[in-house]
Amino acid sequence: MHSIRQAFVHRLSAASPSDVSALTEVVNQGLIQADAIVAILGKTEGNGCVNDFTRGLATLALKAAVSGLSGLSLEQVSTRVAFVMSGGTEGGLSPHWLVFEVREIAESLALKNMPATRSEAPPALAIGVAMTAEFKPEEIGRSAQIMATADAVRKAMLEAGITDPKDVHYVQVKCPLLTRQRIESAQARGETLVTQDTYLSMGFSRGASALGVALALGEIKPDQVSDASVCIDSSLYSGRASTSSGIELMQNQIMVLGNSAAWQGDLQIAHAVMSDALDVDAVSDALASLGLQPGRDLRDRERNTICAVLAKAEAAKCGLIRGRRHTMLDDSDIHSSRHARALVGGVLAGVFGETQLFVSGGAEHQGPDGGGPIAVIARF
Repeated sequence: MHSIRQAFVHRLSAASPSDVSALTEVVNQGLIQADAIVAILGKTEGNGCVNDFTRGLATLALKAAVSGLSGLSLEQVSTRVAFVMSGGTEGGLSPHWLVFEVREIAESLALKNMPATRSEAPPALAIGVAMTAEFKPEEIGRSAQIMATADAVRKAMLEAGITDPKDVHYVQVKCPLLTRQRIESAQARGETLVTQDTYLSMGFSRGASALGVALALGEIKPDQVSDASVCIDSSLYSGRASTSSGIELMQNQIMVLGNSAAWQGDLQIAHAVMSDALDVDAVSDALASLGLQPGRDLRDRERNTICAVLAKAEAAKCGLIRGRRHTMLDDSDIHSSRHARALVGGVLAGVFGETQLFVSGGAEHQGPDGGGPIAVIARF
């Protein structure tokens, strides 16, 4: 029997980084098929820095939960499901999980919910997941990571059945970072590293991963990227990449989100690129692509039509926001990426009337300086 794929997205509250009670509850209620889960994104209440172990704790708890609920082994879950934990819920951002499912729907059943001809069916949310091999410490932040990421994005697109990069609206990448132990292991083998600063390694890893996304989507050309480009040439960026680094892995885990007429369902995704932290016009553009507009109705009557909001945040390196000086880069107590998450989170919370927003800090090569991509998944 032929089948058609359908994507489902569930936004669940988290009382702590290890709280999987909401996931367990909805699976037991039959609202989520545990063996259909392909990715879980999470915002955890850590500092988002090198020593943010809330990401690893959340990943461990979620892997165990998916394994127990699905009957799959931990190894099977690790190879089939992408876990992307983004630390930092500064300001009013609320910790939460975004659970992505891909179900196979019998074609006969799916056609009952479609227009008379398949050509009339609107494109629906399509999901593809891929993972790179584990990187050596000396490969992080360099061309090896760029190229491996580009290859994995292409594989994820193929899995999603998306052939035109224009139909891709968001690419989430979870990437590794350098620790002192990883640095020493590379040096013991006579290898050099992109940096010996563990915090800076997060930016290099995010940047190389974002350039890989840009390369796969045709936003930049192969001859434009090299080791020397990473975190140096800010003119090179992806308008659809969101990369997040963490201590809990040594590979890149990639999820591609787009729209495809080959998929069934009532979800669509749209994106835009915020030119700065205050660019609500870009948010309006993304909403307009989904037939929505900002305002009281969106925050009230239409609030439940929004399944997920995904955005990047970064303090403008020029030190200005629309000509006004900001001090995010001068704070020695709190890193600028944490300020940026709080700022962008507040702006978006005002638009959507919602604080469960996946706002990720560190936007190297992800949108213009001080701005970044925003994607919205909604029911139509």
